[in-house]
Amino acid sequence: MAAVGAETRATFGAWDYGVFAFMLLVSTGIGLWVGLARGGQRSAEDFFTGGRRLAALPVGLSLAASFMSAVQVLGVPAEAYRYGLKFLWMCLGQLLNSLLTAAFYLPVFYRLGLTSTYQYLELRFSRVVRLCGTLQYLVATVLYTGIVIYAPALILNQVTGLDIWASLLSTGVICTFYTTVGGMKAVIWTDVFQVVVMLAGFWVVLARGTMIVGGPRQVLELARNHSRINLMDFDLDPRSRYTFWTFMVGGTLVWLSMYGVNQAQVQRYVACRTEKQAKLALLINQLGLFLIVSSAAGCGIVMFTLYMDCDPLLKGRISAPDQYMPLLVLDIFEDLPGVPGLFLACAYSGTLSTASTSINAMAAVTVEDLIKPRLPNLSPRRLIIISKGLSLIYGSACLTVAALSSLLGGGVLQGSFTVMGVLSGPLLGAFTLGMFLPACNTWGVLSGIAAGLAISLWVAVGATLYPPSAQSMGVLPSSATGCEELSANASGLLGPLLAINASSGASRMDPGRPTLADSFYAISYLYYGALGTLSTILCGALVSFLTGPTKRSSLSPGLLWCDLKQQTASVTPKEEAATLDDSLIKGVEELPPRAKRPPDFLPTDDDRLLFVRQKEVGK
Repeated sequence: MAAVGAETRATFGAWDYGVFAFMLLVSTGIGLWVGLARGGQRSAEDFFTGGRRLAALPVGLSLAASFMSAVQVLGVPAEAYRYGLKFLWMCLGQLLNSLLTAAFYLPVFYRLGLTSTYQYLELRFSRVVRLCGTLQYLVATVLYTGIVIYAPALILNQVTGLDIWASLLSTGVICTFYTTVGGMKAVIWTDVFQVVVMLAGFWVVLARGTMIVGGPRQVLELARNHSRINLMDFDLDPRSRYTFWTFMVGGTLVWLSMYGVNQAQVQRYVACRTEKQAKLALLINQLGLFLIVSSAAGCGIVMFTLYMDCDPLLKGRISAPDQYMPLLVLDIFEDLPGVPGLFLACAYSGTLSTASTSINAMAAVTVEDLIKPRLPNLSPRRLIIISKGLSLIYGSACLTVAALSSLLGGGVLQGSFTVMGVLSGPLLGAFTLGMFLPACNTWGVLSGIAAGLAISLWVAVGATLYPPSAQSMGVLPSSATGCEELSANASGLLGPLLAINASSGASRMDPGRPTLADSFYAISYLYYGALGTLSTILCGALVSFLTGPTKRSSLSPGLLWCDLKQQTASVTPKEEAATLDDSLIKGVEELPPRAKRPPDFLPTDDDRLLFVRQKEVGK
């Protein structure tokens, strides 16, 4: 097929910027209206969890939007373009993650009524473990969010000339503003709008691109003839970037670390009215993720059929794979002003949803883990002021990191995945040890986190210094034979070779290249989190048994998953069961007066009696 688009660099027009500005205006309006309705927030509980009265549908869509940032909006189509439709196996990993989260992790957090995930680590282990997890989360999230804000601005600037600082300030300031004013309710309802915008952007590109190629049948035929329909890839080689097993094992654990124990997501679970609503929200989230990932992967396949004879990367029209998507939008919609602006809104909707989620979650963690324990007598009004101030501070911090990300050059996308992959895996291991291994102690979990961080950081740094070859990763071939002429950046027959060499970094024959570079360092990035999780669990279990395992009787009820399993399995009468269930799943403010506890409560002997009685009823 002939090359799509012209040689001159396309840019966004007035109509495109108008559509983009409209999206920002609507997001701000929704955030302010929802956040300030009914008198706004009366307490920190309202600000961080919406008063624990939110329904499943908006929470589920917000969950789907939280990690679908512009990095994924621009990156998933590019990955499908280069590696084929097997990227859809990511949806299976997400489904397994949702089922595991609903069955094992969500019930523990919900029934304890926690606002901060890391409160659990103090209840189960010690305050040192809690602070370790809190600081690790804050550093990772500030870095990740800053990079997420900067990456799309850089990519769109390189392709379209969109001013970097204008896009940074417009998205960063607006997001910080409505998150600071509206709290969790504003974040969730703007996320709902932004999911709709993301899907609309993808579907418009899919429809237009399919029409240009000649219909869905033609798209599938061309993709099949060029090995892009490759779902049946069951290669066990961990160095292959994407296979069925990569997504089943590595992908599932990566998503589990993000959805099972991540503060940004757990904060949404506990915002639901009931535990049943929280689990329903997870299923709605799964549907949203499937629509977003499949739509993005479909765009990548359509994009390949349009560029299969004249790859823009080989021709020199773009300098990195992440620039494929914005270039395609400008090429196929050059005669339809305003439509490229919809895709611009699509990309930045992902950025807004991720940034607002992170800002609110970081403020919640700081209040619950660092401020309340030291100043327990703060009035609700002061806590609200502090919470809003923290949201403003963290928003400014993320903007600062975004500005400093310009020093990273073109490595911002890889940097964002590295930050989250290295840090989230060991934390998943720590929570898993706490919930499923009663013998695990403080020394064990701290040693496990240290080991998990060391190993995942080791392989991530090694892969950055010695990138794997395109052949070992499984990059599918592309062509520039249909181009009229190659640019100076990729001229003659050296174009494809240069592209492969660029992705592989150093030659395998480089005498300074270590032996691990083509084995351990070359494993798929989806396994980084899995390495951290498994290392944390194994090391934590071993050290715990060597230093004296924790006695099961010394643990308060509700901290282990097996406690909740026994409680759920009880056969109390319907009315009594409903009463017990309601008292367990409600937030601290909703419990009966004699059952009220401060936010950092440690279950007492009365709690232990509750579980004992439930076991007796079930006998």
